[in-house]
Amino acid sequence: MLLNFAIKTVVNGVALWIAALLVDGINFGTNPDTWAVVRTVLLVALVFGIVNAFVRPIAKVVSLPFIILTLGLFVFIVNALMLELTSWLSDKLGLAFHVDDFFWDAVLGALIITFVSMILGFFNPRDD
Repeated sequence: MLLNFAIKTVVNGVALWIAALLVDGINFGTNPDTWAVVRTVLLVALVFGIVNAFVRPIAKVVSLPFIILTLGLFVFIVNALMLELTSWLSDKLGLAFHVDDFFWDAVLGALIITFVSMILGFFNPRDD
């Protein structure tokens, strides 16, 4: 179970890093040290995983009528909210991760993170 969580954290880290590369409003700071950036990505991925494990199910239940009304498209808004919450928590924890604008940056970032996580999740042999 711990190995599965570690694999999902690394997958989330890669997805967050790709989203930061593709979306101008998502960034991991300006530190030129590669290891500092990798450490920040992994710590933010850990925060993102914890947010997705505990807050996201509650948000999905609360927003269930909107999810049904939009035929599931509102899930991307919930994912964008989780990305914004991760940005806020990362700021409070002193991590150099920031999402500038909710609608464009967070929603586009959530789409990219969902897509990359889905692709990388296919390669996880330990997925339950």
